[in-house]
Amino acid sequence: MKIETRVLNDVIVMELKAVQLNHKEPDRGGSSYSVLAVADLQVHLTHEQLVGRLPVLLLLLLRATSCSGARRKNIFKEGSRLSLDFTMTKTLVLPFQPLKSPAQKFEGVKFIRRQGPKMQLTLTQPDDWHLHLRDGDLLKAVLPHSASTFGRAIVMPNLKPPITTTAAAVAYRDSILKALPSNSNFIPLMTLYLTDTMSPNEIKLARKSGAVYAVKLYPAGATTNSQDGVTDLFGKCLPVLEEMVEQDMPLLVHGEVTNPDVDMFDREKVFIETVLKPLIERLPKLKVVMEHITTANAAKFVLSCEHALLAATVTPQHLLLNRNSLFQGGLQPHNYCLPVLKRETHRQAIVSAVTSGSKKFFLGTDSAPHERRRKESSCGCAGIYSAPIALSLYAKVFEEAGALDKLEAFTSFNGPDFYGLPRNTSKITLQKAPWQVPKSFTFPFGDIVPMFAGETLEWQPCFNSD
Repeated sequence: MKIETRVLNDVIVMELKAVQLNHKEPDRGGSSYSVLAVADLQVHLTHEQLVGRLPVLLLLLLRATSCSGARRKNIFKEGSRLSLDFTMTKTLVLPFQPLKSPAQKFEGVKFIRRQGPKMQLTLTQPDDWHLHLRDGDLLKAVLPHSASTFGRAIVMPNLKPPITTTAAAVAYRDSILKALPSNSNFIPLMTLYLTDTMSPNEIKLARKSGAVYAVKLYPAGATTNSQDGVTDLFGKCLPVLEEMVEQDMPLLVHGEVTNPDVDMFDREKVFIETVLKPLIERLPKLKVVMEHITTANAAKFVLSCEHALLAATVTPQHLLLNRNSLFQGGLQPHNYCLPVLKRETHRQAIVSAVTSGSKKFFLGTDSAPHERRRKESSCGCAGIYSAPIALSLYAKVFEEAGALDKLEAFTSFNGPDFYGLPRNTSKITLQKAPWQVPKSFTFPFGDIVPMFAGETLEWQPCFNSD
């Protein structure tokens, strides 16, 4: 069957139909091969991807197909056309067997499937291990966005006033559950806000409650509503940390120092050297999550640290944006978050770490909604609202890195495994179908502008299933 391939701006667009190609290759010892291409699939590849990632069989296919008399070196010229039978899979080459019936469906790498004209990813439902839900009307507005995608979420405690007691955490949890859509199975996992005055007994109460799953360390002044944070971690807070070890309660750290003499872009690096390393040495049995890492220093430290109880969450913004995104085309307040975006080299290092398959990294959006008026002001709030599109963004990152087969572990396995919780059993499906992110979400109290507002994304959640 003739398959037309177009080359546009160095991107190869392949229109495929179900077809069987039987070919005997003399220089391969006379072996016969059968190649099955999936029905009605469109694949977009760059020239480099085509040349660098496909097996030798692709060359066999190129030789076996008609190129309108063109030499192979001319195939990739602008506007050139060729006939090609092709499918992206690890099992392209099979011992020859006649097909008994046309292929209706094709299973590719693990959970990747292509059916009809769309590519789909079916994943175990993910969890969000770092989420800001706010309270009041803002909570009611944004909660459905997270609950529609994620099964569970670690809910940050930096409200006004902060959630410093188990009783307050349980009350906050009740308000979240009350605000959920009636058909939602979303489970909020609560946290306590560590202070210099917290008692070890509060950690015992938290563990017994069954509602509190971690304690959050905010260095005083590091981020939104952190003015009540810690000033004496190794002094006043040490008894609490020791009790956390006894109760197997994780410490979630905002990994930045707040010394005004330290450059804003170096705060994470300095925190690792002056706080995190000494903390791990002092309490090697304490579970620690370095939240929303932003630097190559953090990625390297987490990967290389022999401390098995250290992990990190990673946000979509720190995987997709660098600090240029704050200033290109004018000041961009909706790309402002804390920790701030860093250099491109740091972004690349984080992507490399996250897509490496390491179990030490897991999804944490740090989705932090603020009304437009509070972002677009003379003293704008820090925080990026990503909850409605987060899973689409993570899929984008892993696809661009050629690591879609590692996406599910990052989104759905590594987090619950670290926290000692069961993995979700429900599924969620992403379909590769271009869609436009809303420019804003409108509520009675004002607008909220999401990350990538008005831009087009390739992956879209389309349904959940058990």
